[in-house]
Parts: sequence; structure tokens; C-alpha cells
Amino acid sequence: MESSKKDLNETEFSTMVEAQLSRRGFLKGSAATGVGTFLALNPVMEAIAAEPTSKLLNFNPIPASTADQVIVPAGYRATPLISWGDPIFNRAPDFDPSGKQNADAQEKQFGDNTDGMSLFPISENRAVLAINNEYTNYEYLFDHQGKSMTAADVRKAQAAVGVTVVEIVRQGKNWQIDRTGQRNRRITANTAMQLTGPAAGHALLKTQNDPTGTKVHGTFNNCANGQTPWGTYLTCEENFDDFFGSKKGRDLTADEKRYGMAAKKSRYQWEQFDDRFDIAQHPNEPNRFGWVVEIDPNDPNSTPLKRTALGRFKHENAALVLDKSGHVVVYMGDDERGEFLYKFVSKKRYQPGNDAANRELLEDGTLYAAKFNMDTKSLKGGGQWLELTYGKNGLTAENGFASQAEVLIFARRAASLAGATTMDRPEWVAVHPGHQYVFCTLTNNKYRGVKDGQPIGGPNPRAKNQYGQILRWLPIDGDHTHDHFAWDLYLVAGNPEVHSDLYGGTDNINKDNMFNSPDGLGFDKDGRLWILTDGNYSNKGDFAGQGNNQMLCGDPLTGEIKRFLTGPIACEITGLTFSPDQKTMFVGVQHPGEKMAPSHFPEGGKSKPRSTVMMITRDDGGIIGA
Repeated sequence: MESSKKDLNETEFSTMVEAQLSRRGFLKGSAATGVGTFLALNPVMEAIAAEPTSKLLNFNPIPASTADQVIVPAGYRATPLISWGDPIFNRAPDFDPSGKQNADAQEKQFGDNTDGMSLFPISENRAVLAINNEYTNYEYLFDHQGKSMTAADVRKAQAAVGVTVVEIVRQGKNWQIDRTGQRNRRITANTAMQLTGPAAGHALLKTQNDPTGTKVHGTFNNCANGQTPWGTYLTCEENFDDFFGSKKGRDLTADEKRYGMAAKKSRYQWEQFDDRFDIAQHPNEPNRFGWVVEIDPNDPNSTPLKRTALGRFKHENAALVLDKSGHVVVYMGDDERGEFLYKFVSKKRYQPGNDAANRELLEDGTLYAAKFNMDTKSLKGGGQWLELTYGKNGLTAENGFASQAEVLIFARRAASLAGATTMDRPEWVAVHPGHQYVFCTLTNNKYRGVKDGQPIGGPNPRAKNQYGQILRWLPIDGDHTHDHFAWDLYLVAGNPEVHSDLYGGTDNINKDNMFNSPDGLGFDKDGRLWILTDGNYSNKGDFAGQGNNQMLCGDPLTGEIKRFLTGPIACEITGLTFSPDQKTMFVGVQHPGEKMAPSHFPEGGKSKPRSTVMMITRDDGGIIGA
């Protein structure tokens, strides 16, 4: 899409940003009142002018915890829905904790390490859940803990990743898995998929097994997700490089290094028994991963589509918003230190009621990367979306790009060349239900201020950032297709019990709600902002008093934040969706007991820890958080 709002001069841009920043509309959706509602960095940090009590956060917050359980506020209940290894088909075998169960069994069971998820209603009491299974924990997947791998073991590991699609039915207050569901499906590292869009068929995507460059098998390291108005699920391929290696070794290109490739024995050892993952033998195979994949959760026979128009990088999630212009906009983070924040704008417009046409909207459009001002004295300012189109912003043959396909395949290099701002690991993006503003978690960055090209300032205000922050931006005039935006920091996480400077966090962070490494992020229908963490759970030093990973709830207008949930030992809290009536929250507990930490969640006793999707309900049957 060609924007009509480009080429502003510096004066026009500065005036426009100040006008947006001066609007209480950034926070309240109403008329201008001044910049006092924004965060400002002075010798002493001033945070959002929070109201004393939020009208959205109507629950009693809970303290930090180091217990091996999920803890929720008084009046709430946390119940397991499905755990790794649970059967999703009628005749599938039950979970075997011995680690000796084979790939055929795993292909019929819930995958490992639950992550992003979305719910698609079928009727009032029936829905389908699409759930990512990011990666595997070999210490629990195998009886030998990955120390004596075989070809059969690799096949089992490949069956444990990808996506699980499963029908659920409501029984009373709770939902349960329907193993007879017609939509039930496992999508794994070997499921047939199709590459679509501008990069499909390019020479860099062709392999010995697929000379067309359009037919690829599998998806893995599926982190977070997105959901479309036309009823499809978006799953995002993140750290795909972990699954590639080499038995022989070879020199690597600069692009391969940029995406984390290594010509040696890989973390998961797939290349030792499956030549497809040996980059010495199949150098183009990694180029077929790192995409957003679109899945129809209602058709178990459909072919998942890898949408190359959205660019190739380590995708965290895909937050889709339907702009007032009718164009579809997808915001995406690249989860690696010093990488970028992206936006995709569809070429065509959404057609209400015409889902057949709408399913082509992610096929073609314009990809952008974000550039922020780098004022070291302010936590607010302006920014610009830089177009990543061949022939523009230096993306030319002279600079190493021969086509738009190459721009998309090597989106990281394209964003660097265009001048995008290196970020502190941009992870989940969430759009407020009113569509006025967008939030993004910047998890942490130990290299900020240490590595060249990662200066301190703008939305990344701290060196060696161990705590993370949450960025918020406002599209100019409420237009998500606009090339410019105004931004501030909703919060800067920290530990005010240890630090008295910016590392203690903004004023909306205190000893009762402090945390580190915000990761997952999502809104409910009423506009509550749910914040999920994947950070340091040592409860020592810089992280003393923060306990296990957790979920918090924030008021996006006042800045007030309360802790809502704490997870078991050594877990990450990740993945979030709601039942249509908002009376059940589904949230993921990933890798409890990682690295052999002493967790036995969810069954307790001496049981093997298992990643689990939890259901959160209220004892009185009310709306979560209300």
C-alpha cells in the first residue's frame, strides 16, 4: 500500500508528534490537556499520573511466590485443561512418564511447551483451541535425557513441536477436551505446508527435495500467535536456528550468522539423523523457516500457508488490527537482542462477509520497520515506519538486494540498511480493543550499551537491561497505516527494593507488583492489559523478592498494575486467550522444572513436570478481572 502521508519535513513532524503527545486521547480518547499524562525522564523518574484506584482491576492482588503451583487471587480457581502428552484423539495412548513412548504416540498427544494460543467459538458451549507447542525439553521427553539420540528419538521430538488444534466443550463452569472433535489435529515439524507470497518460488527457497521453492514440511519453535477476523490462526516461527546444524561443518555467510546458524552439532541434534536439517547438505532449508504461518483451525485437512509477505525473522507474535481504511495491519516483534519492530499493511482491503477474498489479504502488502527518536532525556517522542520495499530506503542491487523476495528473506539486513532502531528484544505486541494505541513488551537486553549499534536512549533507556519495559505507541490520527507515530513507555520494570535509579522501575512499579522480563501480552474485551513474564526466577540479587514467573494485570489508561497469578518452579507464564463470555481465561505454564529444577507441576508428588494449559475461573462465575 502506498501511504499518502509521507515525506514530512522535520518541523512538520515535530509539530505533529507534539500534538499527538499533548492529547489526553493517547490515554483517555478525548480532548487535549497537555503532556503531563506521559512518562518523562528527569533527574528523578516521573511515571504516569495514575488514578488511585483503577475501575478495571477489581481483584485483590497476590504476593510473589516461589511455590510449585499456580496461585490466583481469592475468589478465583486455577484448573488444568491439558498437559503435554495428554491424548487428543479417542484411541490415542495416555501419557507415559517413562520417556520411552514413541513418535506415533506423541503425534496423537498434546505437544510440549505450550505457548501462544487462540480460541475460535463454534457455539455457546463448544470452541476450538489452537495452541503452539514451541520446543521440547529433552531432559523429560526421553529416558536418556537426550544423551543417546537415535533417528526414532528425532522423529518423536519432531512430533512434539508445532501446533495442537483441539475442540473443547463447556461442562458447568469448566471446559474440557473433546477427543472426538472433528477439528482435532496435530501440526508438526513434518506437516506439509505451502510457501506463498512474493518470496515463494525464489531460488533461495528451493531445495533438492523441493525444486519449486513452494512446498515445505513443518513448523517449529512456534512462539506466539495471532488471530484473523476471517477465522484463521497465525502461528509464528521464532528460534528456528536451534534445529539446524551440520555433521561436516562449513563456512557461513553473513546472513546465516545473522539468523543464528551454526555449522556444528545443534542443540536438538536433528541434523545427526535427518539430513534435511544439515545446512552443509541443504543450505537453503533454513530460509524456509522464520515465517508467519496461517492455519485454518476449522478444516483439519487444510494446508498451512507460510506468508512470506510478512518477512522472515524470529517472529514472536502477530497482532492484527483492521484499520479504519479497511486495510489489515499486522504488528510483529523480532525476538532477539538488537533486532527490530515491524509492521505489515495489506495491499487490498478487508471485505466484510467475503472470507474467501479476505484469506488472501496476507498474500501481498508492504512491510515496514520502526525507527524511534533517540533522545536520551525523555521516555516519549516520535517515530517513523521505514518501508522495506525493493528500490526504496537503500534496498537496491548496489546494496546487496536483487529483488523484493530477497528483502523479505533477509528482512533483518533490510531493516538495518533502512535505518531501523535496534530494540531490547521486542516480543508480544497487543492492540487495545478500541484500536487507539498499541503496546509491545521489550523483554531485556544485556548487550544494550555494550555492543556497537545498540545505543542507549529512546524506548531503550538502560544499558545492560536485565528487567525490560513495555512500549506504547499511538498511530497518528488513529491511522494504523500512517508512516509516523507517537510513543511513550507504559512502564519500565525493575526492582525498587534493590535500586533507587531507573533500574528500580517507573513509579507504577513497587515492592508489591515488581517483576522482570515482560514477555506475553494481551487485552481482554474490556481493555485490561494482561502481562506475562519469562524472566529470572532466582529470587536473588537484582531479582530478590520477585519470585517465580507471573502474570500481572494493568490498566492501560491509569498505569496501575496488580499481580494476578504466579506460576510453579522454573516455569514461564505464556499464552493467553479467553472464552467468548470472558468468564474463563486460558493461560499457559511452559517448562515447569526446566533444567531439572525441583518441580512436579501439575500433578504434584513425584510426578514428571509437564507444560500445561490452565483454566482460570471465578467462584461466582463472573468475568475475569471485573
